[in-house]
Amino acid sequence: MIGLIMAGGKGTRMNSNQEKLLLKYKKPIILHVLDALRNSNCFSKIIAATSSNSPETEKLLQESEVDVISTSGKDFVTDLNSVLTKLQDSVFVTSGDIPLLDEKIIKEIVDNYDSKNVWTSIMITQTFLNSLGIKSEYKSENEKYVFSGISLVNAEEINDLKSIKDTFLVIDDKRIGFNLNTKDDYELLCRT
Repeated sequence: MIGLIMAGGKGTRMNSNQEKLLLKYKKPIILHVLDALRNSNCFSKIIAATSSNSPETEKLLQESEVDVISTSGKDFVTDLNSVLTKLQDSVFVTSGDIPLLDEKIIKEIVDNYDSKNVWTSIMITQTFLNSLGIKSEYKSENEKYVFSGISLVNAEEINDLKSIKDTFLVIDDKRIGFNLNTKDDYELLCRT
Protein backbone atom coordinates (compact mmCIF):
# COMPACT_ATOMS: atom_id res chain seq x y z
CA MET A 1 0.00 0.00 0.00
CA ILE A 2 1.16 3.51 -0.85
CA GLY A 3 0.62 6.47 1.46
CA LEU A 4 -0.35 9.62 -0.46
CA ILE A 5 -0.36 13.06 1.14
CA MET A 6 -2.34 15.72 -0.70
CA ALA A 7 -0.28 18.88 -0.20
CA GLY A 8 -0.90 21.17 -3.16
CA GLY A 9 -3.86 23.27 -2.07
CA LYS A 10 -4.10 27.03 -2.00
CA GLY A 11 -5.20 27.31 1.64
CA THR A 12 -7.22 30.43 0.81
CA ARG A 13 -9.63 30.02 3.74
CA MET A 14 -6.73 30.50 6.18
CA ASN A 15 -6.37 34.18 5.17
CA SER A 16 -2.60 33.90 5.67
CA ASN A 17 0.42 34.59 3.51
CA GLN A 18 2.11 31.48 4.90
CA GLU A 19 1.40 28.12 3.28
CA LYS A 20 -1.18 26.36 5.43
CA LEU A 21 0.74 23.10 5.79
CA LEU A 22 3.75 24.97 7.15
CA LEU A 23 1.81 26.52 10.03
CA LYS A 24 3.27 25.20 13.25
CA TYR A 25 1.73 23.03 15.91
CA LYS A 26 5.04 22.22 17.63
CA LYS A 27 6.34 21.52 14.11
CA PRO A 28 4.90 22.17 10.65
CA ILE A 29 1.44 20.61 10.21
CA ILE A 30 2.56 18.56 7.20
CA LEU A 31 5.27 16.86 9.29
CA HIS A 32 2.66 15.57 11.75
CA VAL A 33 0.94 13.82 8.86
CA LEU A 34 4.20 12.53 7.35
CA ASP A 35 5.45 11.20 10.70
CA ALA A 36 2.13 9.45 11.36
CA LEU A 37 2.32 7.69 7.98
CA ARG A 38 5.94 6.67 8.53
CA ASN A 39 5.42 5.52 12.11
CA SER A 40 2.45 3.35 11.12
CA ASN A 41 4.74 1.04 9.09
CA CYS A 42 1.75 0.39 6.81
CA PHE A 43 3.21 1.69 3.57
CA SER A 44 5.76 0.45 1.07
CA LYS A 45 6.15 4.02 -0.14
CA ILE A 46 4.99 7.50 0.86
CA ILE A 47 4.48 10.16 -1.80
CA ALA A 48 3.07 13.68 -1.79
CA ALA A 49 1.06 15.57 -4.39
CA THR A 50 2.12 19.21 -4.50
CA SER A 51 1.61 22.11 -6.88
CA SER A 52 2.81 25.62 -7.62
CA ASN A 53 0.46 26.70 -4.80
CA SER A 54 2.78 25.14 -2.21
CA PRO A 55 6.45 25.56 -3.21
CA GLU A 56 7.80 25.77 0.34
CA THR A 57 5.79 22.73 1.40
CA GLU A 58 7.19 20.84 -1.57
CA LYS A 59 10.71 21.85 -0.57
CA LEU A 60 10.19 20.65 3.02
CA LEU A 61 8.80 17.33 1.80
CA GLN A 62 11.75 16.81 -0.53
CA GLU A 63 14.15 17.62 2.33
CA SER A 64 12.24 14.98 4.33
CA GLU A 65 12.99 12.46 1.57
CA VAL A 66 9.43 12.17 0.28
CA ASP A 67 8.83 11.53 -3.41
CA VAL A 68 6.82 14.43 -4.80
CA ILE A 69 4.43 14.41 -7.74
CA SER A 70 3.60 17.83 -9.17
CA THR A 71 -0.04 18.47 -9.99
CA SER A 72 -1.93 21.35 -11.58
CA GLY A 73 -3.12 22.76 -8.25
CA LYS A 74 -6.54 23.34 -9.79
CA ASP A 75 -8.47 21.62 -6.99
CA PHE A 76 -8.27 18.60 -4.69
CA VAL A 77 -10.27 16.22 -6.89
CA THR A 78 -8.43 17.08 -10.11
CA ASP A 79 -5.04 16.74 -8.42
CA LEU A 80 -5.97 13.47 -6.71
CA ASN A 81 -7.29 11.95 -9.93
CA SER A 82 -4.14 12.91 -11.82
CA VAL A 83 -1.99 11.11 -9.22
CA LEU A 84 -4.18 8.02 -8.90
CA THR A 85 -4.09 7.36 -12.64
CA LYS A 86 -0.30 6.98 -12.31
CA LEU A 87 -0.46 4.41 -9.51
CA GLN A 88 -1.09 0.67 -9.67
CA ASP A 89 -1.52 -0.23 -6.01
CA SER A 90 -3.78 0.29 -3.05
CA VAL A 91 -3.47 3.87 -1.83
CA PHE A 92 -4.13 5.48 1.55
CA VAL A 93 -4.97 9.08 0.64
CA THR A 94 -4.84 11.79 3.29
CA SER A 95 -5.05 15.54 3.26
CA GLY A 96 -1.89 17.14 4.56
CA ASP A 97 -3.89 19.25 7.02
CA ILE A 98 -4.90 16.65 9.60
CA PRO A 99 -2.48 17.54 12.43
CA LEU A 100 -3.73 15.05 15.03
CA LEU A 101 -3.40 12.06 12.70
CA ASP A 102 -1.31 9.34 14.32
CA GLU A 103 -0.03 5.87 13.50
CA LYS A 104 -2.65 4.08 15.63
CA ILE A 105 -5.65 5.49 13.78
CA ILE A 106 -3.89 4.90 10.46
CA LYS A 107 -3.40 1.22 11.39
CA GLU A 108 -7.07 0.99 12.41
CA ILE A 109 -8.18 2.43 9.07
CA VAL A 110 -5.80 0.24 7.05
CA ASP A 111 -6.95 -2.85 8.99
CA ASN A 112 -10.51 -2.10 7.81
CA TYR A 113 -9.44 -1.88 4.15
CA ASP A 114 -11.14 -4.22 1.70
CA SER A 115 -9.50 -4.10 -1.74
CA LYS A 116 -12.78 -5.29 -3.32
CA ASN A 117 -14.05 -1.77 -2.67
CA VAL A 118 -12.51 0.49 -5.29
CA TRP A 119 -12.97 3.60 -3.14
CA THR A 120 -13.61 3.84 0.61
CA SER A 121 -14.12 7.31 2.07
CA ILE A 122 -13.59 7.72 5.79
CA MET A 123 -16.48 9.77 7.12
CA ILE A 124 -17.27 11.56 10.37
CA THR A 125 -20.71 12.34 11.73
CA GLN A 126 -21.69 16.00 11.64
CA THR A 127 -22.67 15.73 15.31
CA PHE A 128 -19.16 14.62 16.29
CA LEU A 129 -17.55 17.36 14.23
CA ASN A 130 -19.81 19.92 15.90
CA SER A 131 -18.68 18.62 19.30
CA LEU A 132 -15.09 19.44 18.29
CA GLY A 133 -16.10 22.97 17.32
CA ILE A 134 -15.16 22.43 13.67
CA LYS A 135 -17.20 23.21 10.58
CA SER A 136 -16.82 21.33 7.31
CA GLU A 137 -17.72 22.37 3.80
CA TYR A 138 -17.35 18.80 2.55
CA LYS A 139 -20.63 17.11 3.40
CA SER A 140 -21.83 13.93 1.79
CA GLU A 141 -25.20 13.71 0.07
CA ASN A 142 -26.48 12.54 3.44
CA GLU A 143 -26.01 15.70 5.52
CA LYS A 144 -25.36 13.60 8.66
CA TYR A 145 -21.82 12.79 7.49
CA VAL A 146 -18.78 14.77 6.37
CA PHE A 147 -15.63 13.68 4.59
CA SER A 148 -12.53 13.39 6.78
CA GLY A 149 -10.00 13.93 4.00
CA ILE A 150 -8.91 10.28 4.16
CA SER A 151 -9.74 7.60 1.60
CA LEU A 152 -8.59 4.09 0.76
CA VAL A 153 -8.38 3.54 -2.97
CA ASN A 154 -7.66 0.47 -5.05
CA ALA A 155 -5.98 2.40 -7.87
CA GLU A 156 -5.47 -0.80 -9.87
CA GLU A 157 -9.24 -1.07 -10.34
CA ILE A 158 -9.84 2.49 -11.51
CA ASN A 159 -10.74 2.62 -15.18
CA ASP A 160 -13.07 5.59 -15.34
CA LEU A 161 -12.82 8.13 -12.54
CA LYS A 162 -16.38 9.30 -13.18
CA SER A 163 -18.08 5.99 -12.42
CA ILE A 164 -16.54 4.82 -9.17
CA LYS A 165 -18.77 3.34 -6.49
CA ASP A 166 -17.88 4.93 -3.16
CA THR A 167 -18.04 2.93 0.06
CA PHE A 168 -18.19 4.77 3.38
CA LEU A 169 -16.61 3.95 6.72
CA VAL A 170 -17.69 6.16 9.63
CA ILE A 171 -15.09 6.75 12.35
CA ASP A 172 -15.78 9.48 14.89
CA ASP A 173 -12.28 10.19 16.15
CA LYS A 174 -10.62 13.52 16.88
CA ARG A 175 -7.38 12.34 15.25
CA ILE A 176 -9.05 12.35 11.84
CA GLY A 177 -11.85 14.80 12.54
CA PHE A 178 -9.63 17.76 13.21
CA ASN A 179 -9.04 18.99 9.67
CA LEU A 180 -7.36 22.40 9.47
CA ASN A 181 -9.23 24.65 7.03
CA THR A 182 -9.66 28.07 8.58
CA LYS A 183 -7.89 30.46 10.90
CA ASP A 184 -10.47 29.54 13.57
CA ASP A 185 -9.53 25.86 13.18
CA TYR A 186 -5.86 26.73 13.65
CA GLU A 187 -6.58 28.81 16.75
CA LEU A 188 -8.65 25.95 18.16
CA LEU A 189 -5.80 23.52 17.45
CA CYS A 190 -3.29 25.73 19.23
CA ARG A 191 -5.52 25.69 22.33
CA THR A 192 -5.64 21.87 22.48
